[in-house]
Amino acid sequence: MYYEITDSGFLKLKSRILERLRTGLDPRLTYHSPEHTEDVIQEVGRLAAAENITDPRLLHLMNIAALFHDTGFLRSYKGHEEDSCAIMRDTCSGMLNEPELKLVEGMIMATQIPQSPATLPEMIICDADLDYLGRDDFETISNTLKIEFMTFGVIKNDEEWDRLQVSFFNSHHYFTRTSMRERCPVKMKHLELLKQKLVKSSL
Repeated sequence: MYYEITDSGFLKLKSRILERLRTGLDPRLTYHSPEHTEDVIQEVGRLAAAENITDPRLLHLMNIAALFHDTGFLRSYKGHEEDSCAIMRDTCSGMLNEPELKLVEGMIMATQIPQSPATLPEMIICDADLDYLGRDDFETISNTLKIEFMTFGVIKNDEEWDRLQVSFFNSHHYFTRTSMRERCPVKMKHLELLKQKLVKSSL
């Protein structure tokens, strides 16, 4: 069955999926949490408005992509994006047609590191996903990722984390004009502090 998704319909879907994340995610996922998903949805809305995306249907599709982009963590830790697409398709096949399902899948897969967006909506969700890199709450949020990475054996200690952060910052870039203008300056300040920290630890 296919029907037009509405604002209230999305809110119901959002409530349902966030509850599924709250009850189903491994509690050791301190970064990839329901709070992160809510943050990405919020930033998608902000960036879409700033980038002059006004089509209601497209905005709904972008919100759906943001809502589902990390649901794959319910099934797997590595390569979760494909599982996110599968969960989204299972859930949304009644409300989206095939071209729309593929469009949402494209947005979800674009968030895979290294990010590879090909369209403005994909660029927006990529920038929303890593928006915190250029925000004042960067240290607080990055610490949740450090704890998660240590728990899952991605890194062993603080020095490994700092090196990983510097390497990631150097390879990452924002895609939308809005994020380049509003987030890059703060992101570069964070990078400089991380480099200084590495230098001090090596002395």
